[in-house]
Order: sequence, then structure tokens, then C-alpha cells
Amino acid sequence: MIDRFRVGVITTPHGVRGEVKVFPTTDEPRRFKKLKEIILDTGKGERILKIRSARVGGKFVILGFEGFDTVESVTPLRGAELYVDRKDAIPLKKGEYFIPDLLGLEVIEEDGTKVGTLTDVLKTGANDVYAVETPEGRQLLLPVIPDCIREVSPENGYVKVYMMPGLRDL
Repeated sequence: MIDRFRVGVITTPHGVRGEVKVFPTTDEPRRFKKLKEIILDTGKGERILKIRSARVGGKFVILGFEGFDTVESVTPLRGAELYVDRKDAIPLKKGEYFIPDLLGLEVIEEDGTKVGTLTDVLKTGANDVYAVETPEGRQLLLPVIPDCIREVSPENGYVKVYMMPGLRDL
């Protein structure tokens, strides 16, 4: 399991007081209002920043950091990724999982037959879809519904599935 999660990417400076516009990569953008600090990864290094202000504006989040109070001070942060430690992640409900914890899990049928490896989780609106790469290199798309996904066990490294008729043909 990973120890931290990406929650956003800085896109541009915002205004003249050193705030930045952040594209959230979390399902809950309002979470930024409760954060006291965040991990900034510029690709060349990391540092922890204290958050002085946070608000949601449309599909973006506007953040201000302590020690950054001009446009010039935040311009170099453009494109940087923002992370939180697992301890600061939003608590999950029963049956919910962090996507990074699912990637790489072995997908097996109820009888133990290997189907492949979970490579992606697609958000479709109605239900999520697991993208699974088979040993032959094909991609299967499995709907995350109780009829198909029987057991998810990241701690044991697998997802147990029932291969509904026709799923292998898609």
C-alpha cells in the first residue's frame, strides 16, 4: 500500500496575493478546506507547505500557502503535484478502497483461475469499471457490481470475480 495520495496539480497563479489555482485529483475537492499542510512535489524536490487559505471555485480549488504572497513567488510552482499522507486521507466507508491500493492486484475467478492484473479503475458515473490486463495482453473491462466483483482484498493481493457470460468477448 502507498503512504500518500495525489490530491491536485497546480495549474496557474490566481490573483495578485500569491494564491494558486489547483486542479483537484480527489473525489472531494472541499477536503482542502480542512487541510493544514500539504506536500508539494515539483519533480525536482518535495517540501511541506502550510495552507493559509483554501476555497473551491468552480471545478478548481484556490489555495494560498504561508510564505508565498506574490504572483512571482508562486509562478515556479506551476505544474507541481500536491499530495497528502495516508493519515490525512478522507476516511473510507466499508467496501470503499483507494484506487492506488487496487492497482496491480491479481484478478482471479472464484475457482482460483487467474484472469489478469488490475491496471486501472474507470469512473463511469453509474458504477466503476475495473480494467484488467490478461496474461495474453488483452484488456478486459469488468463492472464493479456485486454480480461480477465477489471479493476485494488488497491486504491479500487479489480481487475475486465471477466472469459473467460475454465479459471475455468485449
